[in-house]
Amino acid sequence: MTQNPFENIESAHLYVRLLVQQVQEVEATVAAETASLPTDDQRRIDAFRLVAFKLRELNKQLSASSRTLNDLRALRRLLLSERGDGRGEETAFVEAEDR
Repeated sequence: MTQNPFENIESAHLYVRLLVQQVQEVEATVAAETASLPTDDQRRIDAFRLVAFKLRELNKQLSASSRTLNDLRALRRLLLSERGDGRGEETAFVEAEDR
């Protein structure tokens, strides 16, 4: 059986957070590249500005996804602690999702 890298919400949350960090690093690189361009190269400046805009949008979407995953983790913990039936977290959550 193939192993799923997103077996649970925590692993998906970690992955999204790592993506956010990477996008932020690329944004900084693009900003530095844009600043170093000659002012007479308007076409490249415009292209870099478009890249920067797209990266900002991606960063917003990934940040929102990270917050949503964090909310889901908190809600799962809340629901499972209220259940108090002694079963493992993942098993109880998967069974709840199947309903």
